[in-house]
Amino acid sequence: MKFETKVIHAGVKPDPQTGAVMTPIYQVSTFAQSSPGVHQGYEYARTQNPTREVLENNLAALENGFGAVCFGSGLAAMDAILKTLDAGDEVLSINDVYGGSYRLLKAIFGKFGIRSNFVDMSESSQIKKHITSKTRLIWVETPTNPMLKVVDIEAICKVARDAGVKTCVDNTFATPYLQTPIDLGADMVLHSATKYLGGHSDVVHGAVICKSSEDHEALKFMQNASGAVPGPLDCFLVLRGIKTLHLRVQRACENAKKVAEFLSNHPKVGTVYYPGLKNHPNHTIAKKQMKDFGGMVSFDLGNDDAESCREIMEKTKVFTLAESLGGVESLIGHPASMTHGSIPKEERLKSGLTDSLIRLSVGVENGDDLVEDLKQALDHL
Repeated sequence: MKFETKVIHAGVKPDPQTGAVMTPIYQVSTFAQSSPGVHQGYEYARTQNPTREVLENNLAALENGFGAVCFGSGLAAMDAILKTLDAGDEVLSINDVYGGSYRLLKAIFGKFGIRSNFVDMSESSQIKKHITSKTRLIWVETPTNPMLKVVDIEAICKVARDAGVKTCVDNTFATPYLQTPIDLGADMVLHSATKYLGGHSDVVHGAVICKSSEDHEALKFMQNASGAVPGPLDCFLVLRGIKTLHLRVQRACENAKKVAEFLSNHPKVGTVYYPGLKNHPNHTIAKKQMKDFGGMVSFDLGNDDAESCREIMEKTKVFTLAESLGGVESLIGHPASMTHGSIPKEERLKSGLTDSLIRLSVGVENGDDLVEDLKQALDHL
């Protein structure tokens, strides 16, 4: 089954009772039992919910995994993965990582004796020297947030596998439409489904897709035991969004290319970060492992001046100044003070994240309108 068919049909069947084509929202907390322990596969909605189950089956099919586990947010999904570790274990994370992921690793799990080491993964051969006898998990983002670095998933997973270490790839930016990390060797794939999977800025949701039944079972246990589950309406909204994932992401890719090319030729813009540009240092890797280059674009004014960023972001009319990404509408944001504000500046600068960096989530509007909006905003500088 091709991807475009999977998003609509994989794991989804008409409701057996009514024939409803869309999966119903099972807004229920508990299920009747004919005798203690005798039921129709559902007992309590934290443990199982029919709407959530359909979404999990759909996600597993999209990422070519054994099974998926859904959570109340992307960070709740990451939290569940980290809870499978023990005190004394180590996580090797890519250094250009989402601010919330950094905060969870350092401020939360660091207190429980789980150490995190943040390294440049652009050269997979260099990762081996950072793996110790205590390393249990390699955490990868690609493309990264917000510097749009692309790392070789297959090469990193081979290094991890040879060392007996699990790998999880945050696939939020790329989505399974553009790349499937499990096919490249990853043990787990994480999504903030709030973003492209939901696609309409109306739901907060997270998911992990596992390659093995063992990891899937461990996370299902964590899902039930810790209880950070999404509600059935949230699952319904993500299922609804996924049906147009390929259409939305492809249009976002087309618009992002147009925006990136415009910014690259603008005299007031310093560096443009977009894997689809041939001068991007990871363009070749991106071309090898991705179907297209995504809808995220970052650019730096080159002066480490947050005030100049503020002037631009206050002047856009089509791009909305807001957190998040991956919706049908285009968003503009300032990572240093917004999504990555929890990372100390000295740490941000190590990966190139300056105060004059702007991140764009390019939506599905008319591409010419998006370019014109950025042009008029930059003209105000």
